Amino acid sequence: MLSEFHSSVSSVIYTFDRTLDGLLSAVFDAYFRRQQPEMLVGEGDQLPLFCEEVYQVTTTDEKARRVWAGLEKRLKSEALKLIAVSWMSEEKDLPTPLFRYIYKVFQSKGGGGYDFTDADVLHVTNTARRVMHEQLRMKQFVRFQKAKDGTYLGVVSPDHNVLPLVIDHFQDRFRDQPWLLYDAKRHYGYYYTEGESAPLRITFENEAEVPFDLSNGKLDDDVLSDNDRLFQDLWRTYFKAICIRERLNPRKQLNDMPRRYWKYMTEKQV
Repeated sequence: MLSEFHSSVSSVIYTFDRTLDGLLSAVFDAYFRRQQPEMLVGEGDQLPLFCEEVYQVTTTDEKARRVWAGLEKRLKSEALKLIAVSWMSEEKDLPTPLFRYIYKVFQSKGGGGYDFTDADVLHVTNTARRVMHEQLRMKQFVRFQKAKDGTYLGVVSPDHNVLPLVIDHFQDRFRDQPWLLYDAKRHYGYYYTEGESAPLRITFENEAEVPFDLSNGKLDDDVLSDNDRLFQDLWRTYFKAICIRERLNPRKQLNDMPRRYWKYMTEKQV
């Protein structure tokens, strides 16, 4: 499917729909057109001042599938995961390095993707590492509250789109109870009930009507379980009681528990 091509000398910009399938479709089109774009730009983003051609990529499942199938033949599962995980960073400066990374995989006889002295390989690798570090912190810092109907609610707003990476962890850990883990930043979540094979991805038509505060994750008082209200008070009291003021180290605390997570953590709420 993907034969070698010689890159053109002209300055070509590809625009795409900001999806991973769109990026893979861009790789397909680049090979089909026998040209290597200088940059990938998301639809609606500002274009560079000087470029000789702007090409709009049309995303299709077929093009994306064929490129991914080619990657599967050339890369180990760890490298494939690196590509998928890096994309979940949602970082605006990723598409061009990721495109070049994939391009080099097809150009290299050895499969490419493993030369960490290469700037694009390093960029994609470091991006994926940041995402994996974020998903680890999600597992550590999520705080659930129990509603009167027995459902447990956890609200988060991570820098990267890591919810799909942590869902299996919470399903394994809380398999015997219903829960909702909701990303307030991206406006979607996963709902699980006992006995289901997998959590259900959900969105709300009107977030203004949900029974919890998106800014801090708190359940409304008329929905919060009486026992959970007591447990929250006890946890905050315990958190304060074990604090040894003479050994306070704010810098280390911020390093271990960044301030951006505090608004959803029971022990940090007033």
